[in-house]
Amino acid sequence: MSTSDADAKPPDDGPVIEFLAASKWYGQVIGLNNLTLRVGRGVTGLLGPNGAGKSTLLQLATGQLRPSQGEVRVLGVRPWNNAGLNRRVGLCPEQDAMFEWMTGRKFLRACGELAGLGRRGARAAADRVLEQVKMTAAADRPVRGYSKGMRQRTKLAQALIHDPEVLFLDEPLTGTDPVARHELMELVAGLARAGRTILVSSHVLYEVQALTSQIVLMNRGRLVAFGDVRQIRDLIDAHPHRIVLKGPDRRALAAKLVRWDDVEGIELPRDGRTIVVETREPERFYQRLPKLAREADAPIEEIESDDDSLEAVFKYLVNP
Repeated sequence: MSTSDADAKPPDDGPVIEFLAASKWYGQVIGLNNLTLRVGRGVTGLLGPNGAGKSTLLQLATGQLRPSQGEVRVLGVRPWNNAGLNRRVGLCPEQDAMFEWMTGRKFLRACGELAGLGRRGARAAADRVLEQVKMTAAADRPVRGYSKGMRQRTKLAQALIHDPEVLFLDEPLTGTDPVARHELMELVAGLARAGRTILVSSHVLYEVQALTSQIVLMNRGRLVAFGDVRQIRDLIDAHPHRIVLKGPDRRALAAKLVRWDDVEGIELPRDGRTIVVETREPERFYQRLPKLAREADAPIEEIESDDDSLEAVFKYLVNP
């Protein structure tokens, strides 16, 4: 590998992470199947059920695995057997791999030295990332006594120690309490605003939706969908959109809705107050709803729809 190859840069408006017809096989098992994907700067969520290929994708992108077929590029270069790229890429793995007898501060200093920062640079970088992840107060305690949330913060800190251009985060919020979750999400958002490229793998859909609207959805080693959540939502227009309405007189409300030409079906659950409406023209339905809600004989107290969520996108596109 030449120095120029390690320092190569993609165009400012070009993809930072590329998979070009990439596949990875483990004997007879296919981990990744002919994936073509281009990810640009900012935060992108990587979603999929267990066995979808998310871990294989991350391992290929960080040079831990070599593709069986096709090509993988990060920052314009191949990750496999490319030590120079490690200086520009950070990985927060799902599994813990820390020296339990070390304090958090000493662990991070060691990571900094391994990243080539030198002793003085590693000390300064450790202090910086401890502050970033809000672990300064616990920095001099042994890692063995850290809670799951504290370990997650420390793993994120080691991924940031060398100030990488690209971050790969594998389930970074697992085990964190609500306050830590919020703080780490704010940190990730700030890093993206500063120009980093961040690929976040998670199975918790609302977490990803809170971080970014740009998602990669995978299943069984294949790309199912890629793009903005709202654009992907358009892929499921063939399915009726379900909208839940609640009011004191649902029969009067149902009698009016059943006459609307954009309503395909109405369900009356047993709770006595709820109506579930199915429509293939949700925008038109929502436009007409305020006028109906103001009518005295059919008031509407609540409106909700899970079909606008990432959960629904995931369910429709991944499940057969």
